[in-house]
Amino acid sequence: MSLTILSSDKTATTDPPINGTPAPARPVELKPALSWRAMANVGISMLFHDRLKLLGTLLGVIFAVVLSNQQGAIFFGLLSRNLLLQRNSGADVWITPAATEWTAPGELIPDSTVYQAKAMRDVEWASPILVGAGNLKLPSGGTEAVQIIGVEMPDAHGGPWNVVAGRVQDLAQPDAFFFEDSDREKFGGLNLGSVRELNEHQVQAVGFTWGLIPFGPSYAFTSFDTAREINHVDNHRVSFVLVKVRPGADPAAVAAELQRRLPNQKVMTQAQFEATTRSYLLTRTPLGMTFGTGAAFAFLVGFVIVALTMFSSVVDHIRQFGTLKAIGARTRDLAKLLAVQALAIALIGSIIGEGLVGLVLRRMRSPEMGLLLPSWMLLATIGGMILLCLFASSLALLRLRRLEPGIVFRE
Repeated sequence: MSLTILSSDKTATTDPPINGTPAPARPVELKPALSWRAMANVGISMLFHDRLKLLGTLLGVIFAVVLSNQQGAIFFGLLSRNLLLQRNSGADVWITPAATEWTAPGELIPDSTVYQAKAMRDVEWASPILVGAGNLKLPSGGTEAVQIIGVEMPDAHGGPWNVVAGRVQDLAQPDAFFFEDSDREKFGGLNLGSVRELNEHQVQAVGFTWGLIPFGPSYAFTSFDTAREINHVDNHRVSFVLVKVRPGADPAAVAAELQRRLPNQKVMTQAQFEATTRSYLLTRTPLGMTFGTGAAFAFLVGFVIVALTMFSSVVDHIRQFGTLKAIGARTRDLAKLLAVQALAIALIGSIIGEGLVGLVLRRMRSPEMGLLLPSWMLLATIGGMILLCLFASSLALLRLRRLEPGIVFRE
């Protein structure tokens, strides 16, 4: 027996009478737009009918959204913290040792590069900084590591910033330091005026910064001369040279000219230096692999939960799907039904998940763990969940392709 779906007003179109005898009704195809609406209504009704199974599916999506965004926020936060010095130095161009990939203690370059940069017409200012490692001796015994940043006074190009106590000008005093505020307890109850031994050299805390903790020890700022003395650096040697171009000048052109004049150093614009640092952290450290694997695992677990739940839902409602086929629904119509269910699950789960992400990130945020979640990642996560759920629904559709309408009449 074959059934024909008629038009939405439940009437069939008839041809003109032939010899006074009415012609048989001509079947009318269901319009595509109405078909989508009809399948959407059926799909949403089926979805919310089994609320326990719906809850399980949503939990899979929510788990994937929360975990992937949490891993992404930690990853982008750590990545951003390793770009703190580049982004807050005020420099448009950096002159670095030839093998430099990020702002870590290492090879030094001659300070004559500072004067060569200052001699260029399009350069507004050029200033050296010195980056070194330090061990701060604690009153109770033991030491804590810091990363020493020596800046030239009185301009203090290159830091400190995010100052919460003290005056930057006080770094001009002998043996003066700015330390990280969140490390004060770790440094033995450090306060303004406290004296500590750093690399066997007596230093005094004259100020504090907040949140300046890269992928490693926190920054400790001092004058260039003090940093040179503490780290036993030879005269006329610097770690990097910061260059600020004049308004209207092209940083790339200035960098190219400096590179021509300084063939033994590496000259990069700020954007180039940031790109080099990102590449180094992603390819030469565990940062990219660790958090990339975590995000991928979250998506995989979410996909497995959604796919299994949707497939189980199809099996549980196999007679209903058989009924739809018996009254004329085609496989493509069932695909529309499953697609609507997938979209609903993805959107509802993503919205709930993003809300939970905001709560989690607010509770996890601290000076030691600066979390950063770009807005584009939130949108990308929603898009990823939609694709994940649609793919899961396509697997469930495989069960329905060979479904016989006659299953309705079986015991």
